[in-house]
Amino acid sequence: MKLIVGLGNPGRGYAHNRHNIGFMCLSHFARKQGIRFDRQQGKARIGTGEFAGDKLILAKPQTYINLSGESVSRLVKKFEVNLDDLLVIQDDLDLPLGKIRLRYGSGSGGHNGVASLIDALGSQDFCRLRVGIGRPISATGPDIISYVLGDFTSEEKRIINQVIPIVSEAILHFLTEGLTSAMNRYN
Repeated sequence: MKLIVGLGNPGRGYAHNRHNIGFMCLSHFARKQGIRFDRQQGKARIGTGEFAGDKLILAKPQTYINLSGESVSRLVKKFEVNLDDLLVIQDDLDLPLGKIRLRYGSGSGGHNGVASLIDALGSQDFCRLRVGIGRPISATGPDIISYVLGDFTSEEKRIINQVIPIVSEAILHFLTEGLTSAMNRYN
């Protein structure tokens, strides 16, 4: 069983925020796989399906991004998911807009949602698919919060709309060929 989680904030007001790229990518992947987010479980909207013989659970935590660990840890326990079978899609300020990176383990990199996951799971040993949202020049503290909670500009949307299908391809590659092969191809 594989659990794929997109990080983001629930609600229409956040739908197009940079911080919600995890939700956006997971929604695209779900549409391509014919999976609908039709249930609430473990403080998340979930959809289930199968791919390459594995049961898939797709989840969008509804706890707000900084408390994502509450939801994900419940889902991991409920469905008895091995952490090696968990893939988290997250935004990343330190990657240029539209760049993606897959990796296993490591710290939160300052991402509060990932820090919540690490804390709740008691481990940093899970797979991440980081999607670059870029970092505004000379922005710190409250400026960063405004940036990540801001919507993509029209130029940024053009780039993001091109990368979202690539993220879906990377997820499929991860599911069929494994993390190392996906990293070699998409990093």
